[in-house]
Amino acid sequence: MTNGKVYIVGAGPGDEKLITVYGLECIQQADVIIYDRLINKNLLKYAKSGAELIYCGKEPGKHAFIQERIHELLVEKAKQGKIVTRLKGGDPCVFGRVGEEAEVLAHHGIPFEIVPGVTAGIAAAAYAGIPVTHREYAASFTIVTGHGRQEKGDDRLHWEGLAKGSDTIAFYMGIGNLSYICQKLIEHGKPSNTPVAVIEWGTTERQRTVVGTLQTITDIVKKAGLSHPAIILVGEVVRLRETIQWFAEMDRGETVATT
Repeated sequence: MTNGKVYIVGAGPGDEKLITVYGLECIQQADVIIYDRLINKNLLKYAKSGAELIYCGKEPGKHAFIQERIHELLVEKAKQGKIVTRLKGGDPCVFGRVGEEAEVLAHHGIPFEIVPGVTAGIAAAAYAGIPVTHREYAASFTIVTGHGRQEKGDDRLHWEGLAKGSDTIAFYMGIGNLSYICQKLIEHGKPSNTPVAVIEWGTTERQRTVVGTLQTITDIVKKAGLSHPAIILVGEVVRLRETIQWFAEMDRGETVATT
């Protein structure tokens, strides 16, 4: 039997309208859709009749499938001659493990395409009224994982480079490490009054944003009860939210940044 094909698709950050035209086409033509937790489930309504829908979402401490099982599924379904759409939140190349999945497909000789998506670090910020670059405030933008922690022996970040070399920093998957992230940035030269925004469920009707500084944001987030999924945005551009916020948020309980 001739192998099928796998499309590794970025579904965007949450708002279903932010998926690309090509990404939507991949959903519509798929025989099998293997999808993650953070995609907008409304996108599944575009699947063709009879398409097999397989949930493989992951959240802290609870995985529907381990990554190796996802690899097995992609290979198994494609070898049955099926068109498989692997649907991931945001952009598959930004902390989406696309490299691992593509390597497995290549190893098995299965044709695949990577279909980029809108990543949350830019989109959630935009919906919160914060452009990640600005001619006056930010000429650089860095995307960073918030997972690693020095006390766990898993911190490979160049903190001094982040603190002194990037105007705007977006931390993904870092809400549980917020205090540690702020501490390390201050230790390595970022002023403690640097503005910080934390955006929960960005671009969706559940979006909430709180704003503070490296010194105050941990307490603000705790008081507001924000949790994952959330983007942590650090930099002077956060101040622009006060002027250009446009997206109506639910019960945001905002705290304005102080200097």
